Amino acid sequence: MTCVTDLASGGGELAGRHFLVRAFYLRAIAFIYFMAFLSLANQLPGLFGEHGLLPAREFLAQVRASLGSTQAGFAELPSLFWLHVSDGAMGFLCEVGLALALLGLLGCGHGSLYLALWALYMSFVHIGQLFYQYGWESLLLEAGLLAAFLAPWRGARALSPSSPPSWIVILLLRWLMFRMMLGSGLIKLRGEPCWRDWTCLMFHFETQPQPNPLSWYFHHLPAWVLKGGVLFNHVAELAAPWFIFAPRRLRHGAGAIFAIFQVLLILSGNLSWLNWLTLALCIPCFDDAALRFLAPRALRQRLGELARAATSPSRWRHAVPLVLAALVAWRSVEPVRNLFSQEQVMNGSYDALHFVNTYGAFGSVGRERLEIVLLGSDAPAPDQEDGWREFGFKAKPGDPRRRPPFIAPYQNRLDWQLWIAVQFHGRNPPYPLQAWMVRLIYKLLRGEREVRALLGDSPFGDKPPRFMRADLYQYRFTRPGEDPGSWWKREFVANYLPPLSLESPGLRRFLEPLGWWEGPP
Repeated sequence: MTCVTDLASGGGELAGRHFLVRAFYLRAIAFIYFMAFLSLANQLPGLFGEHGLLPAREFLAQVRASLGSTQAGFAELPSLFWLHVSDGAMGFLCEVGLALALLGLLGCGHGSLYLALWALYMSFVHIGQLFYQYGWESLLLEAGLLAAFLAPWRGARALSPSSPPSWIVILLLRWLMFRMMLGSGLIKLRGEPCWRDWTCLMFHFETQPQPNPLSWYFHHLPAWVLKGGVLFNHVAELAAPWFIFAPRRLRHGAGAIFAIFQVLLILSGNLSWLNWLTLALCIPCFDDAALRFLAPRALRQRLGELARAATSPSRWRHAVPLVLAALVAWRSVEPVRNLFSQEQVMNGSYDALHFVNTYGAFGSVGRERLEIVLLGSDAPAPDQEDGWREFGFKAKPGDPRRRPPFIAPYQNRLDWQLWIAVQFHGRNPPYPLQAWMVRLIYKLLRGEREVRALLGDSPFGDKPPRFMRADLYQYRFTRPGEDPGSWWKREFVANYLPPLSLESPGLRRFLEPLGWWEGPP
């Protein structure tokens, strides 16, 4: 129905056509997969490798013991690593994912390639545990699976006229965009009051997970601009989604609002690939006539011929998208209920394949930024304060004079998880203590290089310190003209973890019941 409306509403022979849409979307998804696998390749050993913080082998063994069999475990958490899990196997499949994503970037658009990328990435998501619990994992899996059905299966060229894009899959991508944007808007209205009094952006740029250098400048914009930003947020997330299924000009206007909104978010912070993937999902809001100006001149000249040469899909090629649409409609019942529930869940999946999910972002916005600072000492005793030196991080704030980095769409997952651990707790003890954080200290004391590689500069070089502790600080952006050369001002709040060494009885008592004590190196 929407396809017919598009054709009747003008735009020439390219109106309502989606060859260019498919080509752009498939390459955008391939780029996101490439960044996801690149991030994984660099951090896998330290996060859930055999010597990592939460080894996948231990996790799968626990799931198997809990559910009673490997078959039950696979049904609950589908993953290729039920067949075999090791650093070698995980590293190899990660490299396969990188190679396939690179092929997609170079223009290979066969559906089997995107299906393989989806299966590979899902295999890692299901063993990533704490470090892979974020909404953009499900978003990439859902958007990536739809890419496999949008891609041609007869030949590998996205612009092949013998395998035209299915307008049904285009509608399913728009349905995904609708749920994601509206869910993000509703979770904000039901969450922090500052989204209702238009003041959230007065805190957000400073307290977001991983600020970039431009975040400092966004934070210091005039109050009326920041309140206008909240208004634009509500327009993009609460009003524009309703025009996704409108006639083409209104839909294109909504797509433009989405795209501008995501570009602003990319400029103002490092939110992994969430905004980059959302920007990719803006593409199906348009048609070839709207995107024609983005194509090279030679391709623009071919688009008309391509549209005229497009063949009608065979019965089975028309039946597959219809079956897919029926499955999506069936699996959308719970996400839609959640969308309009007063107890709305921010990010959640309702099936093991992450087929249709619910999304949301920043339902809570911190008023102050708390950070964990890791320190080590080689002094003979831990009470010698002048012997303590600070470990660096790759992304999160540490040294107040260090410029925040540009890293998105790459993600440093340890930095992100340390932010989550304390950001919404507040200053008052007792402070939340997660077992993996104690294991982090333990492995750094042992000098395990896989975990050490997750951090930035070490003041001890390749040698581990004798003692380690964790302190809690409040960070705030410096004001214009305040302490030139510094990006942050920080204030000590409390000791988060006391000084620990490999000889500390309390460390052993904590780790032994978890099966994590290995003794001195």
